[in-house]
Amino acid sequence: MRAYVGVGSNLGDRWAHLALGARQLRAAPRVSLLRASRAYDSEPVGPPQPRYLNAVLELETELTAPSLHALLQLTERAAGRRYGTPRWSARTLDLDVLLYGTEVVRTPRLVVPHPHLVSRRFVLLPLSELAPGLEIPGTGRTVAQLLQEAPPLDLFPAGRYPL
Repeated sequence: MRAYVGVGSNLGDRWAHLALGARQLRAAPRVSLLRASRAYDSEPVGPPQPRYLNAVLELETELTAPSLHALLQLTERAAGRRYGTPRWSARTLDLDVLLYGTEVVRTPRLVVPHPHLVSRRFVLLPLSELAPGLEIPGTGRTVAQLLQEAPPLDLFPAGRYPL
């Protein structure tokens, strides 16, 4: 199954945390890391905090969406992510299942497509590098169309993803 994962970091060595995320996913059984967008430096959404590095990874996986989500949470913990902090607070590594093929997943712990995907420029811009014509399930809109409509945000290319 083709999946897209949003990656973000705004605490500590942001580049090292992004690299750790890629290493952990490459080492995971039944997951192939196919491509990465560029990393973008962006202002945070939510309470005042440091700027983020954001990117998107394209995966091929045999894992179910919930199993992929669990793997992403283990990877976040390996980067020192602490859970139980206020929503949208600063974090060492944030990994989100954005898309899982054309499937729509609704469980208490996982919603795919990611519920904020359609309005977040810091996700849509890197995703558009990988799949601009991809239609987001349930929207009837492509990534490129949603990007054109996304609210403005202070973000700029920061460099190649540290694979």
